[in-house]
Amino acid sequence: MDGITMTELDKLEPSALARNGPLRPRDAATLILLDRKDGDVVVLMGRRHMKHAFMPGKFVFPGGRTDPADSRIKAADDLHPDETAKLRAGIGRVSLARARAIALSAIRETYEEAGLLIGRRGAFSTTKADWQGFADHGVAPALAPLRFIARAVTPPGRVRRFDTRFLSAWRSDVAVELPDGGPTNELEELMWLPLDEAMRSDIPAITQSVLGDLKQRLAVDPGLEPGGDVPFYRMINQRFRRDIL
Repeated sequence: MDGITMTELDKLEPSALARNGPLRPRDAATLILLDRKDGDVVVLMGRRHMKHAFMPGKFVFPGGRTDPADSRIKAADDLHPDETAKLRAGIGRVSLARARAIALSAIRETYEEAGLLIGRRGAFSTTKADWQGFADHGVAPALAPLRFIARAVTPPGRVRRFDTRFLSAWRSDVAVELPDGGPTNELEELMWLPLDEAMRSDIPAITQSVLGDLKQRLAVDPGLEPGGDVPFYRMINQRFRRDIL
């Protein structure tokens, strides 16, 4: 994505183009859930329904728009301080509460779309309907396992615009896997794909870039230690730019 022009991006993803005026990006979070199988790193992906206006039919990670109220959810532990600092870096003011909401929304969306509850077994109660599944299954959401992998702002002129933080965790951090998937059924064809195979699948251009960045990081940091470099993608002067947070 680094250096690609707006015109080139429009040709790559014409279905994402909007007819209305520019939209302000909304906070969003997505979770790259990883596992190791037969010596390969595999990643969980699912296909978006064709009825979706944004990226229909594309393979994506579980994720969605951040709910600011997620910042008030009690977690079993906190983000590593280095991860918190990275989430608060970059353009725009990112408060501690906002960073926490972004991280927790990635956990919530992974439950809702894939039926995977990241956390620890233990007592958990909530008045928020979106989090009731964690209480029902006796899982307190956990933030410490999360790693900040990348950030990307959807360019102007798209049908939806998000300021998305890509976070990652390992399958071993999942306390409960629901056999029938998540309650929203927003993703279909959930599957675990080797990284190289995932990069060749029908994925958005930014997802391919993020997976490439992740592959390079895993080569030198297989455990994804806290505080690693975080690529930040955004459009400046009609051209995508990649900076490091």
